[in-house]
Amino acid sequence: MTAFASQMDAALQEARAAALRGEVPVGAVITDPAGRIVARAGNRTRELSDPTAHAEILALRAACAAAGSERLPGHVLYVTLEPCPMCAAAIGFARIARLCYGASDPKSGGVAHGPRVFSHPQMHHAPEVIDGIAARDCEALLKDFFAAKR
Repeated sequence: MTAFASQMDAALQEARAAALRGEVPVGAVITDPAGRIVARAGNRTRELSDPTAHAEILALRAACAAAGSERLPGHVLYVTLEPCPMCAAAIGFARIARLCYGASDPKSGGVAHGPRVFSHPQMHHAPEVIDGIAARDCEALLKDFFAAKR
């Protein structure tokens, strides 16, 4: 298993745990420059009554706390769904080196869709972006979750 697939598997575990809590199943992990997972989170917007409690934001908060810094140079964020505009902006502000995501989000995404946050001249940092990692698994988790809600 490649490092990308292994880290995305950890993000999928977080997404599955979020689904069990009744949250939209999105999970994220952050690795340090040595490749060690330093933060992991799943969505908790309903649980915390906090619209900013997306998996990426929670993982960024935990990684920044662990690093003792608001910036995470050399770190990699793996997330199961294309980040929304809010999360994309936070990823840029944190100076994440690489963003790896699974499923695309044509409706609410902010990286390859919608506002394409990293391509704006106001964004001072844009990470390397790798998409489509374990996309089928990430998409299936989301589709199954929403199908069960209908």
